[in-house]
Amino acid sequence: MNRRAFVKQTCITCVSGGLIPFLISGCQTTHYASGVINSTGINVPKSEFIYMRKDQVFTRQYIIVQNNKLEFPIYVYRFSDTEYSALWMKCTHQGAELQALGDTLHCPGHGSEFTNKGAVTNGPAEKIFAHFPSSCKPRPSP
Repeated sequence: MNRRAFVKQTCITCVSGGLIPFLISGCQTTHYASGVINSTGINVPKSEFIYMRKDQVFTRQYIIVQNNKLEFPIYVYRFSDTEYSALWMKCTHQGAELQALGDTLHCPGHGSEFTNKGAVTNGPAEKIFAHFPSSCKPRPSP
C-alpha cells in the first residue's frame, strides 16, 4: 500500500471509529510557560491558556509551567475560567517525570496514570501526588 492510500484509509477508519475528539486534542502541541516564583507561590498569567489560529481565539486545556528553581514542572489544567488544578509532575511510584496527555498524566517508567486532579487511575503508583492550591486572583494594574 502506498502512503497516500494508507493516509486515506487511516482517516476513514478514524472518522468512522469516532476518534475525532481524540485526534483533535492530540493535534494540539503542549504549551510550556515560565512561572514566576514569589513569596505567595508561582504565578502564571491566564493569557498563557489563550492562543489564536486563523483569526480565531482558542483556549488550551492545560499548560506545563517550568522554572529553573523547580525539580519538576507543574501541570496546570483548566476546568473553567475560575477553576484550575496545579499538579507537580513527579510520579509517586519511583519519582519519574510524568508526561501530559490531555487530561491525563502518564508515567513512562512503569505505566502509572493519573487524572487531571492527581488521582491514580492505573498503577503501580498508589498515592495521589502533590498538588498546589490554585487561585485566579486578578492582579492590580501597574
